[in-house]
Parts: sequence; C-alpha cells; structure tokens
Amino acid sequence: MADLKVDFCGVPFKNPVVIASLETTNSPDLMKQAFDYGASGAIIKTLTDIDDMAVLTMNSKYAIMNDRGDIIKGKVPRDFKFYSRSGYSSTYYKDWVPYLKEVGAYARERDAHLIGSAGAKDVDGWKDICRTIEDCGLPMVELNFGCPHPALMPGVHGGSMIGQDPEVAFNVTQAVCEAVDIPVVIKLTPDQSKPVEIAKAVKDAGAAAVTATNRYTGFAVDIDTAQPRLGGTAGIGGTWTKPLSLRYVHNIYKQVGIPIAGSNGVFDHRDVVEFIMTGADIVEVGSVLMIKGMKWLPNIIRGLERFMDEHGYADIKSIYGIASDAAATDYSDQFAKDRIHAKVNAETCQNPTCNVCIQMCFYEALSQDPAGKINVHTDKCIGCELCLDVCPFDSISMGETTDDQFADGYFKIEDDIYEPADVKFGTNRNNNDTIEANSPQMAAE
Repeated sequence: MADLKVDFCGVPFKNPVVIASLETTNSPDLMKQAFDYGASGAIIKTLTDIDDMAVLTMNSKYAIMNDRGDIIKGKVPRDFKFYSRSGYSSTYYKDWVPYLKEVGAYARERDAHLIGSAGAKDVDGWKDICRTIEDCGLPMVELNFGCPHPALMPGVHGGSMIGQDPEVAFNVTQAVCEAVDIPVVIKLTPDQSKPVEIAKAVKDAGAAAVTATNRYTGFAVDIDTAQPRLGGTAGIGGTWTKPLSLRYVHNIYKQVGIPIAGSNGVFDHRDVVEFIMTGADIVEVGSVLMIKGMKWLPNIIRGLERFMDEHGYADIKSIYGIASDAAATDYSDQFAKDRIHAKVNAETCQNPTCNVCIQMCFYEALSQDPAGKINVHTDKCIGCELCLDVCPFDSISMGETTDDQFADGYFKIEDDIYEPADVKFGTNRNNNDTIEANSPQMAAE
C-alpha cells in the first residue's frame, strides 16, 4: 500500500487531505467527525475580532448551481458551483480557547492536527489571535488573506483586501511571524493579478507556506426573476474553479519555492492528485463536504490510496509536482513538437448526416468528396484536435504527419474524385452542396 504521509512546514501529516476553514469547522463536534473520518488536519473557521464578520455567518446564504446557473435540488453533479455568503467564526475568538484545547487534543489522539485560522481588523488583532492559537497548542496558523466578504463591509479592512496588496500583506505577515513561533501559512485571494508577487512578499516576510486559493468573488443572476442570486455579490467556489486554482499552484511552485496548500476545486481523490502533481504539498477540501457531509471524506482518502497503488506510486513524493515539472516553460517548447493531423475512421463516421468536424474546422483542413467521404488536407491541418473533441461518434484520431503527407497536401484522396472549390480563398469546407448541418450535436437544445 502506498505511503500517504507528507511533511508540511515541518509538521508531519498522515495523509495530504485537510479540511478547509469553512462551516464544517465552525463546530467542535464537526471537527471531531472530520478526524474520525480520516482527515489529517482541519483548519478552524477563521477566528476574528470583527463583530460584523461573526454576525454575517449567522446570516449565511448558500446556492448550489449547475453549469447552466440553475439552482440544484437533489443530487449534486460533479461540476457544480457553490455560491455563498458567509463570514468568519460565529464565536468570539477568546471564547474558543477551551474548545481549541479540547479539539486539538482529540486530533492528536488520532494522529491529526487542528490548525488555526485568523482574520483581524488591525495588526494588533492579528498578533493577539495568533498568540491565542499558539498558546492553545495548535501546530500552525493560516492567515486569511483571501476571504472576499470584508471588502463589502463599511469600515472593515481585511481578507482579500490585504491579499491584493503586496506591501500590506508583507507587513501583516511579518508582524505575526515575529509574534509567534509556530509556522504561519498565508491563504491567498484569487481576486488579484499578482499571485506570484504576493507569494514572494509573504515568503520574504517569514511565511512558511501559502494556500492557493480562497474563493473568487462572483455575481450570479436568476433570469426568471431578473434578480441577483443571494442579493448580490458573493463568494464562489466548486469544482469549476480547479483549473484556475491549479494555475496559481503551478506558478507559485515554479517561481517562488515555498510549500503550498492547494485549495478550491476538490470533489474527489482525482482532484487531490491533480493538486499534488501540480505542486501542492497538502490539499484543503471544503465545499464538497458542505453538500455531501463528512462521510464523503473516506471516499477521497481511499480513492487516493487506490489510485497510488493502481499506478505504482510508492508515496506522495512520487507524484509531487511532476505535472508542473513536465509543463512547457513557454509556447516555443510546444511548437517544437512533431506535426500531427486528423485521421477519420470511415467505418464509424456518420457523414453526411453528421458533419460537425467540417463545420468546426476553422483551418479548412476537412472536406467532403462527392462520394460522401471526409478527407483530411494535411497541408492545412495543424493538429489542434478540435475535431477530435467535437466528434459525437469517436471517429477521429490524431497521427503524426510525415514530410510526404504534408507535401501531398491531402491524405488518401484520389485525384480524379476530389476537385478543389472554385471560390475565393480556395476554401475546402464548402466544395459541394451535400454538406448538411444536421448533427445531433449541432441541434438546438
């Protein structure tokens, strides 16, 4: 069986699956459930001295949406959007002290960790909350520079407002790092254009790691009522964000050299694997637990174990960063790859009743001859693979283009059958009048 243990900021974790700071960690009992179900860590819902952020949590609103933007009722698909308005912990941070000690001990008994989270109204508040977390015996603290909601509160400067300013992020991080001895992790906001610069700033200030990333700020509309969902802007996460979150992880992994907690976009073990292969040391799981419950955790952990064993990976180190390491440093690396072209399986192709590939080939590399056969023009096909993606019958594959095939200009077309179109630009898409746009994939919903 694969070894799932990881080291994060000098703290050993039995597996890379950690519960993110959210509603499921706003309760001692729920955090205990997380440890019972196998989580190696749980980050408490952000402790704060901002009264309005605590009040906001008691007035939380949630909407789970599908890929059309409709509210989901019943079974939630893998590709979901979690639209929410919530604040920090609903309990004042000093009132958490006995529970931090209790749950922290409960976690240690199960070879796991309770991790602190802080979000304050000023530097003194940041330091005091973090000292409180350290005094309760927690092994590290995450500073919430990512929450989008403080920006919507008059007179409150925190969350993503700090995470958007390298200088402010540096100053707050430095103050906290000087005030405590436990590792400090900075949770980044995606609502900014300088993730690498912010990550470098907090690293220089003493941060041990960063979390990439918190939720985005979104705006959703109910077109039937012409009203905004949840009354206006709100935080948005869910699996649809994963490629965006991975971009942050990839860039920071390649350019900063600091440990990373991946977050925002996890549904199951496959997403955990993607984050680790991109360069995340641990992976925070959040929204999916709010719609499936803590009982979903074992599926993620067992799925990760099974994946590692099936693919012959001995430990987490075997997959750490391997996708980012294989990524092209710039597009010129990809341009140097061998030229490829589309190949059409005439036995399964449903042309002319379907000609989606012809309609979607914007390089005019596909055409239909009078016999109804789709032909590939190898001098025009650039191997973009769009035709492969849109073919509803899996009748297209890609193959390497030889010099002879490229010079010929077309592949396996008899000269006496094909006649080039006599039109401007020499287009091949409309070289006869038998082409029809009646594919089921082209039909209106």
